[in-house]
Amino acid sequence: MKKFGSILVGVVLVLAGVLFALNALNITNINIFFDGWWTVFIIVPSIAGLFTERDKTGSLIGIGVGVLLLLCCQDIIAFDMLWKLLVPAIVIIIGLRMVLTGLRGSKADDMLSGMKKDGAEPRVGCATFSGCNLNYDGEVFDGAELTAVFGGVKCDLRNAIIEKDCAIRVCAIFGGIDILVPDNVNIKLNTTSIFGGASNKKPAQKDVPTLYISGTCMFGGAEVK
Repeated sequence: MKKFGSILVGVVLVLAGVLFALNALNITNINIFFDGWWTVFIIVPSIAGLFTERDKTGSLIGIGVGVLLLLCCQDIIAFDMLWKLLVPAIVIIIGLRMVLTGLRGSKADDMLSGMKKDGAEPRVGCATFSGCNLNYDGEVFDGAELTAVFGGVKCDLRNAIIEKDCAIRVCAIFGGIDILVPDNVNIKLNTTSIFGGASNKKPAQKDVPTLYISGTCMFGGAEVK
């Protein structure tokens, strides 16, 4: 998919270059610099992001912003209406993203719910205007719930005993969550990011237990390393 996104942007650039050349040779007289032409540099990368990014929310917002700006430049929509439409559009996109995520569910949520039904409670790490460090050295790890609100949480699993698939639910709101994992664990990251983000710096592994991570990052972030 990442290759497709790169190809899409490349094709647009090639077409633009060809049109420049044809116009220079007086073969064509196509006005490339139409009103709002610069919005293409917002819309096209955002469309490519739909194919390259795991979380599509940012790409959808980018497309919406680019299209609204283009319509304003084309005098289809008045500029004074831009903010009146832009904010509701962003809110709708975020809301739909959260609804679809909730309906679809996630492997991490299912595993943590299963733990609780079996009488096992995942460890909880919560930092509100503060910091929290969880260390699992020598402990069997099955699951955890991490929350950072204007604070930071560090979950160290590097020396934990991970014998089977496990799960972590994260919630970062104006805060940050760092998850340190050993090399013999595969990571499956599935989060909803709203003006925030989640990243995984660990390479994919085969024939090892998988750590499923889900949750929400709102003006905050989660990082697996």
